[in-house]
Amino acid sequence: MDLRKPVPSGFTLVELLVVIAIIGVFIALLLPAVQAAREAARRSQCMNNLKQISLGMLHYNEAMKHFPPGKITRGPCCDTKSYANWAIEILPYIEQNALFDRYHHKKFNEDPENREVRETLVSLYVCPSEEGAAKLDYPESGPGRTMRWRRGSYRGVTGRSEGNGQWDCDWSSGLPSGWRGVLHAVGTNSLEEEKIKYLIDGLSHTLAFGEGATKTYPSRCTFWAYSYTSYNSSQGYTQSRTLLGDFTQCCEVDGIGSGEPCKRAWGSYHRGIINFALCDGSVQPIQTTISMDSFCSLCGIADRESVSLSEP
Repeated sequence: MDLRKPVPSGFTLVELLVVIAIIGVFIALLLPAVQAAREAARRSQCMNNLKQISLGMLHYNEAMKHFPPGKITRGPCCDTKSYANWAIEILPYIEQNALFDRYHHKKFNEDPENREVRETLVSLYVCPSEEGAAKLDYPESGPGRTMRWRRGSYRGVTGRSEGNGQWDCDWSSGLPSGWRGVLHAVGTNSLEEEKIKYLIDGLSHTLAFGEGATKTYPSRCTFWAYSYTSYNSSQGYTQSRTLLGDFTQCCEVDGIGSGEPCKRAWGSYHRGIINFALCDGSVQPIQTTISMDSFCSLCGIADRESVSLSEP
């Protein structure tokens, strides 16, 4: 008769806990890598979106012999209703013909006839890294503030300023004409759509579009179809706070003055960079630590300051 005790099968509690702990360590080590890979993919998609948008602008220029208007506003700021903008005008050139055909160009953006267009999600206008960028929301100000508009991620470059004027409305009269961008407002101050021959600094030295995200204050985010002043466009300022990607934090910076630059700021959900498209169709990430003088030079079409993005 065999009196030996049977050897228990399976894991002991201690062994099981050790295995679980090892698995937990592996997951903890793997998770940042997975998150980094996902963000790299989202960032790549964001850059591709900007690429397609910039190519849409170039195809528009080829067909119309001028670049699209940044926005069409006939009248003084503020609360003046507006018409179409760059994001609406290039719809046929980004495979959105059906949506473009539903837009009533003789009506204001804010009119009921254009509700369907202003509430439509255009996936190309949304960066996958930006939280809430595809939502319907209410803007902070203007004649469309009581209406819901579809949000987006990208803004047109209207020009450059030192804080003493804006290119998205009739406040540009005191600014040097060479500081205007390729997508400024038209219908005000005798400004018209730009042509390639007017881009004296060169297509590869002039910004056309960039990311306009804010991590706070969503009513000041980007609304792609809303032409009123700053909601689908921004401009360059010699103030580093305008690259923070945080409207509240931008406004809280002491000793700067007006909060107008924060309404026309830039920002992204990518660490340390903001993606921009140039007028030649190329896309480049710009470091948020860029020299603001260099950044502003990239925003004007004829300030005769050709800056390369490889410069600090």
